[in-house]
Amino acid sequence: MATPMIPPAGARAFIDAAGWQEAEILPLAGDASFRRYFRVVDGARRAILMDAPPPHEDPRPFLSVGQWLCDHGFAAPEILAKDLTQGLVLLEDFGDARLREHVDERPRDEAPLYERAVDLLVDLHKLPAQAELAPYDRAVYQRETALLTEWFCPAAGLDVDADAYVAAWEAVLPIAEQDDAPVVTVLRDYHAENIMLLPDLTRSRGLGLLDFQDALAGHPAYDLVSFLQDARRDVSPAVEQAMLQHYQANARCSADFEAAYAVLGAQRNAKIIGIFTRLWKRDGKPRYLDFLPRMWGLLERDLAHPALAPVTAWFDANVPPEVRGELRIDDAA
Repeated sequence: MATPMIPPAGARAFIDAAGWQEAEILPLAGDASFRRYFRVVDGARRAILMDAPPPHEDPRPFLSVGQWLCDHGFAAPEILAKDLTQGLVLLEDFGDARLREHVDERPRDEAPLYERAVDLLVDLHKLPAQAELAPYDRAVYQRETALLTEWFCPAAGLDVDADAYVAAWEAVLPIAEQDDAPVVTVLRDYHAENIMLLPDLTRSRGLGLLDFQDALAGHPAYDLVSFLQDARRDVSPAVEQAMLQHYQANARCSADFEAAYAVLGAQRNAKIIGIFTRLWKRDGKPRYLDFLPRMWGLLERDLAHPALAPVTAWFDANVPPEVRGELRIDDAA
């Protein structure tokens, strides 16, 4: 079930000890995990309280990656206080100006802001991956793609060939593993709702980064496709293609970069279809079903690439076209 937005029991003492004795703790947001966020307000001062309750969450990867990003000139939230035992972290408040709402309200700003966010990835990908990160390897790719057959297919009433699904991915994943692309820090959730617009344009291109605690060391195409094939916002194929070309013109890319982009896009979109179904079935968050039609559209866009032929054949044999889209709460249990 969804966690109510009531501050955790230790929050008051935690922020008092951090020097925010007069501050209010106001609900801000939850997300697809057990993490919750609150705004801490003390007159003109603002901060964000992250509640990452153990044992479900561990804020240490967020702290580690955030410090690495800051050390290399990127704008991750400054850490104001932390209590790892309780899973409480007091963060710099980047405000409310998210990229997603800004470009939705001002469509003319979409191209320049998207170009700026792609340039940030170009900057990030000039650096070797953070040394402490685990690899984004075949085992992780396969574990993630399996979420579709584990969660979506049963919910849609489909009896599929799961072994053939694994084999199809085994045939295409080497495209994203055997090229000469650099191994970079993959933030893994780089999209318009996790990018904040900062007033200081000299700070990390004026873009603040959120939600990077699951970072791994992997292929540079992953975060690019995460951004341009956004699970929560429609990005037109024309904008996607323009930004893909912009990235390739400014970054060191392998000859098979666009094929790797399609493979990782399909991998990510299949995974997210499974995750969003799990959020409904297991975690009581049915609102994520609203994103499934977009996710299927993005997945089919990637499956059209010739590099995905074995995976495309599996979907054609196992997932009928009429099932690729909306999944209603009154569908199969």
